[in-house]
Amino acid sequence: MSSARLDKLESRVKETFAGCTLERLGDALVLRVEAADLLTTMTRLRDEDELDFKMLVDIAGVHYPERQKPLEVVYQLLSVYSNHRLRIKVALAEGEIIPSVIEIWSVADWYERELYDMFGIPVSGHPDLRRILTDYDFEGHPLRKDFPVTGLYEMRYDENLGRVVQEPLQLTADNVTRDNREYYGKKRRRR
Repeated sequence: MSSARLDKLESRVKETFAGCTLERLGDALVLRVEAADLLTTMTRLRDEDELDFKMLVDIAGVHYPERQKPLEVVYQLLSVYSNHRLRIKVALAEGEIIPSVIEIWSVADWYERELYDMFGIPVSGHPDLRRILTDYDFEGHPLRKDFPVTGLYEMRYDENLGRVVQEPLQLTADNVTRDNREYYGKKRRRR
């Protein structure tokens, strides 16, 4: 997008959403909103003639464990007729709920299920919020940075017992010992 067109879009978004944080990242505009204002903001972005963001291109989650609000939901919007793009970011505290945008863009259905499955972000108002990429009894959320990448249990053959045993995985390194069960705060049921 040319700089002049980006300037025009930036002034229009600032005018429409006074009080929201708007920033430029390269040639992209990023609008930061609170979860409580999300549906109102998204509806205006879709319906206002000069904005006209009729297409939701993507929804993604990001986990920043060091932040006070460690989860972030990123929406990518496109105005097909104006060829404008806008990125919407919503920062969430652990356990904070974000409203579903399915009523605004029906394509959000599977994206929101993926948010729930991969990051554990609860989405209110979603008609079928269940896991989409992992098994229904899967524990944890694999795209969070604190998710153990090696699993919770290991299988090994025990010479004394003469059979294969399943044990909690213990990771050790210099000055570090980690029991992955602590991640979940509970024991996994055995099959």
